[in-house]
Amino acid sequence: MSFPKKTLLIICDGLGDRPCKELNFKTPLEAAKKPNLNALAKKGACGLMYTLGPGIKAGSDTAHLSIFGYNIKKYYLGRGPLEALGLKMQLKQGDVAFRANVATVNKKGIIVDRRAGRIKDSSELANALDGIEIKGVQFIVKAGTAHRLALVMRGKGLSANISDSDPHKEGVEPLTVKPRDDSKEAKFTASVLNEFLKKAHNILEKHPLNKERKKRGLPVANIVLVRGAGMFKRIPSFEERYNMKACCIAGAGLYKGVARFVGMDVLDVEGATGRADTNVKAKIKEAIEALSAYDFVFVHIKACDVFGHDGDAKGKKSFIEKIDSALKPLLKLKDTLIVITADHSTPCCMKDHSGDAVPVLIAGTSVRSDCIAKFEERECAKGYYRFNSGTELMSEILNLTAKAKMVGS
Repeated sequence: MSFPKKTLLIICDGLGDRPCKELNFKTPLEAAKKPNLNALAKKGACGLMYTLGPGIKAGSDTAHLSIFGYNIKKYYLGRGPLEALGLKMQLKQGDVAFRANVATVNKKGIIVDRRAGRIKDSSELANALDGIEIKGVQFIVKAGTAHRLALVMRGKGLSANISDSDPHKEGVEPLTVKPRDDSKEAKFTASVLNEFLKKAHNILEKHPLNKERKKRGLPVANIVLVRGAGMFKRIPSFEERYNMKACCIAGAGLYKGVARFVGMDVLDVEGATGRADTNVKAKIKEAIEALSAYDFVFVHIKACDVFGHDGDAKGKKSFIEKIDSALKPLLKLKDTLIVITADHSTPCCMKDHSGDAVPVLIAGTSVRSDCIAKFEERECAKGYYRFNSGTELMSEILNLTAKAKMVGS
C-alpha cells in the first residue's frame, strides 16, 4: 500500500449544526442531498472534533490556527494582525493591528449605525486617514470589504494590551480606549490611539464622500471603531514545522490572513467571494491543480457559517448541496489525503457559534476505513476518529502521509 503524497484540507466554515424544526429535526448536513460527501465517507473514516476542546466555543481565527497545529495559547496574537494580513498589509515585528469599522455617530456622539449604512466602499475614507503620525507613531489604514478597515500602529513603545473603542452595539457612545495593565507602553498606546480616533472623526466629518452621502440621505461614515488589538510577531512557518509547501484558497480576508500568518501562499480564484454566491467549483478546480505544485492545499468555504448566523436552515442545507456538487472530481483524485471538516458549529437555532463537536471525514489509501457511509453529525459520532483538539488533526495528517516524527526510539 502506498501513502498519499499530498493533502487537501477543506474547511466548511460553521458546517456543524443542531436538529432544526424546519428540516424535520434533522441538521442541514443530515437533510442535504450529498452523494459525493457520502461516497468519500464510505471510502474513508469519519469522526468528531472539538477544535479548541470539548464544549469550547471557538472563533474562526483560533479554530483555524488550532487545525493547522498551532497551540493558540502560544501563537494566537489577536484578530487584528490576521485581518491586516488578509488585506496584504506588510506587518513588522512589534506592529499593533486592529480590525475596524467605519460607523455613523450623530451630533451627540451616539452610534446610530455600526456599519455606516453598509457603505459599499470605504477606500477613499481609509486613504484620508492613512499615514497620520502622532507622537512618533505611524497609523496605517487600509480598506477591506464594505465598512471594514484594518488599522496598524507602527512605532516604539507600543502594547496590544488595550481595550476596544467599539462597544459592539448602537445607541451608545464609542468607548474610550484604556490600558489593560499599568505598563507605560499600554498607557502610551491607549493615549495615542484615542488621539488618532478623535482626529479621524474630524477628518471624516469633513470628507467630500460624507458630504455627498449626506446630500443623498445616506448615513455618513464619520467615525472609526476599533477592536481586536494584537501585536504582530513572526512564528515558525507551516513549511518549517511540517516540511510541506502549503497554499490557501479562500474568499474572505480573515482566512487569507491566517494562512499568510503561518506562511502559506494565497492563491486568488476568480469568483471566490466568501459569500453564498462563491464559485465553489472554481475553488476545487484550482485546488486540484495546485496539488501539482504544493504538498498541502487548504480550501476555505465560508457561507455555511453565514446561513447559520442568519438562522436560515434551508439556505444552509442548499449551500451544503452546492458544496457537494463541486466535490465530485475528488472521487477520482489519486495520491492525495482528503480531509473535510469545519472550524466550528454554527447552529441555526442559536445564530451563533457553539461548542459542539464538528464532523470530520478523512479519505485516502492509508486510512483505516470504518462503517460510516454518511457524512453528517450523528453518523460521524459512530466513526473511527475522536479529536479533542484541532491540533490532533494535524498529527493524524502527518501520520497518514508518512511524515510523522518518532517520539522516543
